[in-house]
Amino acid sequence: MSKEIIVNVGERETRICVVEDSRPLELQIEREERVVGGVYKAKVVNVLQGMDAAFVDIGLERNAFLYVGDVLPTSFSGSLASRGKPAPGPVARVEEADSAESGDLTDDDEPDDDDLADDIEYADDDQAAEEAAPVAASASPTRWQQGRGRLRRSDLRDQRIRDVVRTGQELLVQVIKGPRSTKGARVSTRISLPGRYLVLMPEINSIGISRKIEDARERDRLRRIADKLRPAGAGIIVRTEAEDKAEEDLVQDIEFLKKTWSDVQIAAGERRAPALVQQDLSLLYKTIRDIFGSDVDRMIIDDPAEYEKANDLLMRISPGLAGRIQLYDGREPIFDHFGLEEELDRLTRRKVFMKNGGSLVIDETEALTVIDVNTSRYVGGASLNETILKTNVDAADEIARQLRLRDIGGIIVIDFIDMSSVRDKQTVLRTLESALRKDRSRTRISGISGLGLVEMTRKRTGETLTGFMTDECPYCNGRGHLPSAESVTNLIERDLRRMASAQANRGKAFIVRCHTDVAELLIGPESAAVEELERLLQCAVFVRADDDAHLEKYSIKPADADALEAEVASLRASGVTQCRVARSLLKEAGRCVGWAGGLLIDLDDSRRQVGQTVAVKLTSVRRSWGAGELDAAPRKEGARPAAAGGRR
Repeated sequence: MSKEIIVNVGERETRICVVEDSRPLELQIEREERVVGGVYKAKVVNVLQGMDAAFVDIGLERNAFLYVGDVLPTSFSGSLASRGKPAPGPVARVEEADSAESGDLTDDDEPDDDDLADDIEYADDDQAAEEAAPVAASASPTRWQQGRGRLRRSDLRDQRIRDVVRTGQELLVQVIKGPRSTKGARVSTRISLPGRYLVLMPEINSIGISRKIEDARERDRLRRIADKLRPAGAGIIVRTEAEDKAEEDLVQDIEFLKKTWSDVQIAAGERRAPALVQQDLSLLYKTIRDIFGSDVDRMIIDDPAEYEKANDLLMRISPGLAGRIQLYDGREPIFDHFGLEEELDRLTRRKVFMKNGGSLVIDETEALTVIDVNTSRYVGGASLNETILKTNVDAADEIARQLRLRDIGGIIVIDFIDMSSVRDKQTVLRTLESALRKDRSRTRISGISGLGLVEMTRKRTGETLTGFMTDECPYCNGRGHLPSAESVTNLIERDLRRMASAQANRGKAFIVRCHTDVAELLIGPESAAVEELERLLQCAVFVRADDDAHLEKYSIKPADADALEAEVASLRASGVTQCRVARSLLKEAGRCVGWAGGLLIDLDDSRRQVGQTVAVKLTSVRRSWGAGELDAAPRKEGARPAAAGGRR
């Protein structure tokens, strides 16, 4: 299996795509200010006891959310100078004697609500599924300090927010989830600084070992090294990349992290809240640090300056991988050259077709993401059960890839095609689990329900790719649906009834401007609908199509009936006008209408002229409707029709 990292550096954005066997698996884009991972000096704006949370100002557009489970109680001293010193009282330390997994979070540490309580996993945000870290002890007595041998995440959630922060207090926080949609960033007072092999947690006195390092002897060796390197009162997570690495490599990493923490403390003491204390590293730097390992065959960069920087960085942190970074100097754009652009362009589409002809429909909502599996063009093989199983297995693999590519997080519900066989259900579930093991974000999967539904969660740290690359439609407000022309017509009629019944409008005429489709329905065949409306309302109604109006937009205003009648009379007298030919919604298939200055013109046979502006000889003209036929008579040079046509 070949694995490559393709880097496209532009003036406005940097795109990095991880590719395995020519298939893109991950796409990361960096455009604006880097927020996630940044350390900020914050000021508490509001403490909400009912939510066990506070909102803090970190200098961004929206205040950040600070959950009680993300607060180290020692920070309540209010003095930033005290940060980095061991907390008073007992220090949280992991029991090491009896467990090869010591330092890892237990199941009870895991939160039930992804939106309110995550593990301390930003330390290795891009490898959240594989790293683990215990949490620090409270300055006030907890159940753990009163006798339990191991601190669990629930101890922090059992605090009361008013006991650990107060309005106006200044805190040092780190962004663990970026802003998305209408929500601000989520922050934590538990600072974690990631390196290539280690993660330094300056205020959490413990040691954690990556769960992906399975060899017991190697875990013990790394734990001993970590214990020796760990600064007093601080904690260390040993990352997967540290497996089989020499102690000297880890020493170099921890020295760099200690210097970084010292710089953070100095900057925090010099700045007033709200302020950025330390911005997270660039996307390319994090990619080399977190992804570019021995399993990557090569990284290809299309920018000479970034190529030099990447090589210098690699020589410092992993000299053994030197030579695997290459410069792309082709004339064709790098993503086009590797066949990525076309596939990445499809990432914002709702429907995804699989190679076998089946398809996925992906709907992202505020609360969850729903994925529907369909056979679509796949007709199958020997039996229906075999067809369903094949489609579901292929879908499971593609779903795992799409989740990584689109960076979809939170609650995900997958609607597989119903399977009657328990064995088939287990096969699909195992395929999904196997495909998700490659995902660096933490995932959890439930079993398949009787309806063929799978519920799962995936760690979310910011906006999805769709949310990042697109804006909400201003016309449908992101719903993906607009009212039909018939629905808008009914709305107009109801509004006309209300306006006509108002005492101030008695006897007045009204002019309605709306989309051409709505106008045709409102007018009706030979103006029958609008004339019936006039009879019911006891007033004149003039309907005009607005070439610039969107389907759901319309206006109704009282009008000067004499002036509008004079316009109609002038058009009637001219006998000829120009109109734009369009297909009709009401007439039989292939029949057309024309629009002349917003007035509907009923045409007999003009199918060949659809989309063209033609001269029409008028045979009848009323307030909102006219009839005519194509004018075949030659016109004198310089002669002009009475009115210009509209868009349709």
